[in-house]
Amino acid sequence: MIESLTVMTAVQTLLEGFFDYAGLYPPAGLDLRTAASRYLDYACGERAWALGRFIVNADRLAELRATVSADGLRRFKLGAIVSNAADAEMILKEVEEGSPIDTVEIKWSKPSVSRGVIEIPESLTTYLEIQTGRQDEDTLDLIAGLGVRAKIRMGGVVAEAFPDASSVADVLSMLASRQLCFKATAGLHHPFRSSQRLTYEPESTRATMHGFLNLFCAAAAVYFGEGRGIAEDILQDEDRAAWQIDEGSLRWRNLSWTTEQIATVRREFFMSVGSCSFEEPIRDLEALGWL
Repeated sequence: MIESLTVMTAVQTLLEGFFDYAGLYPPAGLDLRTAASRYLDYACGERAWALGRFIVNADRLAELRATVSADGLRRFKLGAIVSNAADAEMILKEVEEGSPIDTVEIKWSKPSVSRGVIEIPESLTTYLEIQTGRQDEDTLDLIAGLGVRAKIRMGGVVAEAFPDASSVADVLSMLASRQLCFKATAGLHHPFRSSQRLTYEPESTRATMHGFLNLFCAAAAVYFGEGRGIAEDILQDEDRAAWQIDEGSLRWRNLSWTTEQIATVRREFFMSVGSCSFEEPIRDLEALGWL
């Protein structure tokens, strides 16, 4: 939380707890000790208010508890990734052991399971990962019926992992029409759509990555009824000058969202971004003068 502030600015409202740290996963691929240490550094740093959860596979939760001191673990907020029934059982055990888990992210090839089948406690927020480029309405209806949230994947370490803007706009529109909350993950290290290296290797190939500000503004557009066509335009826009922010509003070209509207989108629709880097998005925003 941002302390000592009675009123948050537009950028603070947009970014509070926005970046879930996934340093264990590609392209960072850090070992657990290093990733956990970095999370603790971020949690104690100047931009701690923008830090969300530490993302970790359920089968590594015991390893995390053995790696981090009890005092250190109390500074963590954990999002655990579940891939099978054994992982779900591990979640139950870890909650009993006192692990600070508050969200579960489920990876299933077909989301044909219910909260009861996987035995996730009702106290935990559950996300079900969907295929952004191959999503049908029946799947989203199922997620809505289960009372869980959606997780959309926006990239990876190969160019083919990045869904096109049209597919993303379609998914955002379908999510909004069902009032489904979602988080986004992968390939969202930078604010704006741009060509970037796919990994941290010097000779890495490049691809066009989606920007997390493009995605947020596209989500705000469909949430407030602007339509998927506008959302697609926002997702495709690579002109940094198209965005402006001040204390009370965020603007993309001729559209504008107040701090209150930004707060509504964050509370009721677009929850967070999973990123293997916390430093990259923060550095980019600082370079823009937004932080």
